Amino acid sequence: MEDDGRARGDERPTRNSGPAVVVGRETETAEILRRVGAGRSRSDVLIVTGDPGAGKSTLLDLAADRARGAGGRVLRAVGSESEAHLGFAGLHQILRPVLGEAQGLPPRQRSALRAALGLEECTETPDAMLVGLAVLTLLSDLAEAGPLLVVVDDAQWIDRGSLDVLSFVARRMDSEPLTLLVGVRTADALPGFDKGYERLELGPLAAEAANRLLDRQPTPPTGRTRVRIIEEAAGNPLALVELAHAIAIRHPEGRGVEGPLPVTDRLERIFAGHAMDLPEPTRHILLLLAAADAADARAAAAGLPEADDEAWAPADRAGLVRQDGSRISFRHPLVRSAVYHAASFEERRRAHLALAELLREEPDRRAWHLAAATVRPDRDVSAALQQTADRARRRGGFAAAAAAQERAAELSPRREDRARLLSEAAATAVLTGQLGWVERLAAAVRECTDDQVLLGRAELATGQLMSLGPHHAAAFALLMRVADEAADTGSPLLLDALAAAAVVRYYSGDESQLRQIRSRLSRLPDDAAGAAPHAWLLAVSDPSSAGASLAPVLPGLIADAKGDASRLTALAIVAWLLDETTLAANTFDEAFDQWQARGPLPDGLACAAGWTHLEQGRWAEARSVAAEISAMASSAGLDHAEACAQAIDATVVGLLGDPATARRLAERALALVDPLESRSVAVFAHRALGLAAVAEGDYDTAYTQFRSAFTDDGDPVHYHVSYTVLADLAAAAVRRGRRECAATLLERSARRLGTNMSARVAALIDRGRALLADPDHAEPFFRAALAEPAGEQWPFERAQTQLDYGEWLRRRRRIAEARRLLSAALETFQRLGARPWIERAQAELRAAGIEAADVMPSAFTGLSPQQQQIVRLAARGLTNREIGEKLFLSPRTVGSHLYRVFPKLGITARSQLRDVVEGTRSGADARI
Repeated sequence: MEDDGRARGDERPTRNSGPAVVVGRETETAEILRRVGAGRSRSDVLIVTGDPGAGKSTLLDLAADRARGAGGRVLRAVGSESEAHLGFAGLHQILRPVLGEAQGLPPRQRSALRAALGLEECTETPDAMLVGLAVLTLLSDLAEAGPLLVVVDDAQWIDRGSLDVLSFVARRMDSEPLTLLVGVRTADALPGFDKGYERLELGPLAAEAANRLLDRQPTPPTGRTRVRIIEEAAGNPLALVELAHAIAIRHPEGRGVEGPLPVTDRLERIFAGHAMDLPEPTRHILLLLAAADAADARAAAAGLPEADDEAWAPADRAGLVRQDGSRISFRHPLVRSAVYHAASFEERRRAHLALAELLREEPDRRAWHLAAATVRPDRDVSAALQQTADRARRRGGFAAAAAAQERAAELSPRREDRARLLSEAAATAVLTGQLGWVERLAAAVRECTDDQVLLGRAELATGQLMSLGPHHAAAFALLMRVADEAADTGSPLLLDALAAAAVVRYYSGDESQLRQIRSRLSRLPDDAAGAAPHAWLLAVSDPSSAGASLAPVLPGLIADAKGDASRLTALAIVAWLLDETTLAANTFDEAFDQWQARGPLPDGLACAAGWTHLEQGRWAEARSVAAEISAMASSAGLDHAEACAQAIDATVVGLLGDPATARRLAERALALVDPLESRSVAVFAHRALGLAAVAEGDYDTAYTQFRSAFTDDGDPVHYHVSYTVLADLAAAAVRRGRRECAATLLERSARRLGTNMSARVAALIDRGRALLADPDHAEPFFRAALAEPAGEQWPFERAQTQLDYGEWLRRRRRIAEARRLLSAALETFQRLGARPWIERAQAELRAAGIEAADVMPSAFTGLSPQQQQIVRLAARGLTNREIGEKLFLSPRTVGSHLYRVFPKLGITARSQLRDVVEGTRSGADARI
């Protein structure tokens, strides 16, 4: 922990006293205690930041005391450097007191949680989302009995797997009486918590508070000594207390202190000095505690004869440790560091070996202690670490697994084994999203082998992760190099490298990259032609050319992939690219029902699921997908993936009629990427900006934004996304007198696509031709745009055509025909909640003699995306717990949402939800 009472300068409360007094932190104390006081009924997350010794642990301790005093329950974890590489070690600390209550979880959740914590064997990696849901459900169940406080201190040392679960829970806390307090050093990043949460920063103490703190010390410094302490401690409470303590011991007369005082970055020497004065048995068990620094360190140390209460007492009196029942811990990380590094290497080695012997029943910790005691290659220790990595990977602890593989490589006696393990570590580290780590591991592979397969795997891992960042040219060049080397050596990595390169090609939209991919396709083995990866490669790199050959065989490939969530997801993306939207949606749904998560890494093309839902009219689900990807990508620093998600959200928000928010989201997407390296995101974002302008009736801006999807010469900026803009570009051009320019561009696109265009693009081109044609010749194009039954897959786009055609018919006084089309369009817009288009269709209907003054989105479409999903599932008869499992929410949160939406929907019973949902599908609320 950061500090204890003496370092804090606070007065610890007695059992019946009020809260402790923390000198100089009165405002912060009030703020943190307010969040855990009696009567708290809503969720809260607070990140407490500050330098070492600033008082973070003090405030967290006070919060825990207040929560217990108010009848609440407290679960805690304290990060430590030695456990940062142990998968889910932090989560185990938090949940250890309540693991018995986890027996009440649904079987799948309970099994996933126990597998992640290493409490039962698992044959496959537990679903990371399911682990997070299990923790959320457990905490929610615990909160049913009263307010619950979860405290995580020294979070900079909590293992990544545990942080990911906590971030998952924090994003889904809604109406739970659950508070999460996280303490972290100011300079340290905290993945998953770096954005969107309130922070309480503990800065330096003011001079007045520093003087008050010094006055509370047993021997308050005076005169020049006090001035120097205040100056050099720079407002750090721990430094103030420790400097005063050291000077009182070494210079009791207050004179003779020469040279700079040992301020914060030199406090280790002070702590080491305290430890050197302790008896030998005490120093020995302190070193064991420093080497272990785990929740059960005292139990491990107790296995030694000298580890009795008398041995601990001198360390307690010296203020180096604190006791909490049977648990003993250092009162500050610097104490542990000082004790550990003050010992010789041989002393540290013996301590680790002793701990390894005592921890034989905990093979992962034992392996790491053996590794810490080893400086030379050791086959047995390396093997133990490899087993640790296997266990961590099966539990979904990919950061822990990669760290164990890396250390196993360092201790492997054989050079070829080192290279293999480093290559495996690089592939595993990809799933953590830490590009710098993957690059370092790949460099280490290059240093110890010339095996082209191993080198290729490491480079492939680097390129795959680079593709989710903004630097696509560099990622593509790396992947092409891997492909060429694989082709020269006959390596099976050729297909993997080209498939990854095709993803980069999609992101970048660079035509030269397509030529490079095609030039290497001929080098694929003959048996790859009919495989799903080959279909992926063709569709991603050039969907227009691939559509005719792939569309007929795609259902069969999907049928063959049943049960393989990864292949199903890839084929769903292929279906989306080929505008087989219904097939894509169904395949995504099937894949996600069985998806075994691969850790926190968001796949940038998972946004294809969001676009599929958007195009199919499942806008709430599209926004949910975007929110999830955005949160994970932001946490991992994967800018391109985050930008993809922001573009989806911007598009939906613009269609719903909130142009200001749509612009903010689209501009955020554009700010995250280089438009020349991420053309797909750039076109998607500009399309969202164009739709936002249409929603406001600003057709000049709309035309400019839509026109930017094509070069000045009329070529598409992006070979797939640009064509989706053609009809909207034509509509804006007609209103701004740019008909001829738009017609030229549209026909150029039609010639370029030829017979390769999908039914969707053909309908968009026909709509554009109808809008741009001479009015007397427009009708055949309108009819063609609506003739294809497949157009039902894209309800918003079909309704746009119906609206345009109905408007054209009304102006030709074919009122009966116009009313039918306008009513159909309005029904779709109302179901989707597309407010600006509702208003336009409404106006057209009034002009056609039908009063539609009250036709606005139903109460259902006014719900949040998550609430809409909950209502739909509840209408199907699912229980709150079943809904929670599907949406990764706690049953309590589901119930809270339903409680709030019933009045909005005008219903009083769950049985009425089916009518609400069916009414939105049929357009029954549209009173025309």
